[in-house]
Amino acid sequence: MAYDEGLAERVRERLGVRQDVTEKRMFGGIAFLYRGNMAVGISGSDLMVRVGPEHTDSALARPGTRVFDMTGRPMRGWILVDSSVLTEDDALGQWVDEGHAFAATLPPK
Repeated sequence: MAYDEGLAERVRERLGVRQDVTEKRMFGGIAFLYRGNMAVGISGSDLMVRVGPEHTDSALARPGTRVFDMTGRPMRGWILVDSSVLTEDDALGQWVDEGHAFAATLPPK
């Protein structure tokens, strides 16, 4: 599955140039890792966001979100955000910042 390069570029712009953020192809898309832990990624035209198990329900209550489910089993702590709600840079930025903030709570890999 291809991923939305335009959305990937917008994520790169939001994250800026940081030595502790890397990119890696995974899930048929691209992931952005902070100190080796995935923060956000792009699958197709959707944004994958790692919010953590304790924030999954509140994240899913927001518009355009659904459970991240690649294998038939929902992955608690991960959500997908539909590209239709990411047209504004502020909306995308909030999700990227949330994913980055959660990844920052994890020990480096």
